[in-house]
Amino acid sequence: MSRNEHNPGQPSSDATPGDAPGENITNYLVGLGLATLLTVVSFFIAQTSLVWGPSIPVALCVLAMAQMGVHLVFFLHITIGPDNINNVMALAFGVLVVFLLLAGSLWIMAHLNHNMMMPMPMQP
Repeated sequence: MSRNEHNPGQPSSDATPGDAPGENITNYLVGLGLATLLTVVSFFIAQTSLVWGPSIPVALCVLAMAQMGVHLVFFLHITIGPDNINNVMALAFGVLVVFLLLAGSLWIMAHLNHNMMMPMPMQP
C-alpha cells in the first residue's frame, strides 16, 4: 500500500472536513436551515412591534452571535474536539486581536477631546 492510499478503518491525518466519517450533506443542510431561520427571525424582530423597542438591538446581537456559532460549527467545522485545538486557538487569537483593535480605537476616540490643545484666544 502506498503512502497516499487511505485505509477505510483508519482516519487520515490530512482529511478534509467533508471526508470525515458520518459527515454528509445533511449537516450542511441543517446548518443552512438554522442560518436561514436565524436570518428570518432577525428581520422579523426588526420589522415588528411585538418586541419591546429598546430590547431590539440586544435581541439582534444575540441572534448575530447565534448565527456566528452556526457558521463556525456547521460550515467551518470548528468544534472543541481534540483534533481541532489549533483551529480553536487561531479563532480565539483572532477574536482577541479584533477586541484589542476595537477597544483601543474606542479608548482613543473617547480621550481625543481631552488630549487636544486648547484653542488659541482671538486677538483683536
